[in-house]
Amino acid sequence: MFFDPETWVAVAFVVLMVVFGYLGVFKSAMTALDHRAERIKAELEDAARLKQEAAKVLADYKARSATAEREAADIIANAKAEAERIAADAKAKMEDFVARRTKTAESKIALAEAQALADVRAAAAEAAVQAASTILSQSVKGQVADDLLAKGINEVRQKLN
Repeated sequence: MFFDPETWVAVAFVVLMVVFGYLGVFKSAMTALDHRAERIKAELEDAARLKQEAAKVLADYKARSATAEREAADIIANAKAEAERIAADAKAKMEDFVARRTKTAESKIALAEAQALADVRAAAAEAAVQAASTILSQSVKGQVADDLLAKGINEVRQKLN
């Protein structure tokens, strides 16, 4: 038994443990382990706190994103409504413009018809005066003819104009 290497390893281990116990190595190791456990616990608490803060920031950004999307949707809806209103106004103005232009054209046409009718009447009156003048000058002679001719011409002009 004293010649077995395992025995001597066991004896050396026991002696080493006694020396460590006498020198207080176990107490120092336990203190170091306690400090390390406290440091790890503090780091875990800090990590949990940072995780909560990150969750709050994420929620805040999500809320801001949702708000921004709603505002963008409102802006788009307002822009569409404004565009439709402008298009409706433009259509109404165009219809009004076309109606006014049509009315103006119709009044110009009516005026041109009236002018053409007056021109035709004037031409007819002039032709009638010429015809009457020619007929009377050939059939009636002298002073009576001249008086009748002037009187007839004046009457025809007054009636036709």
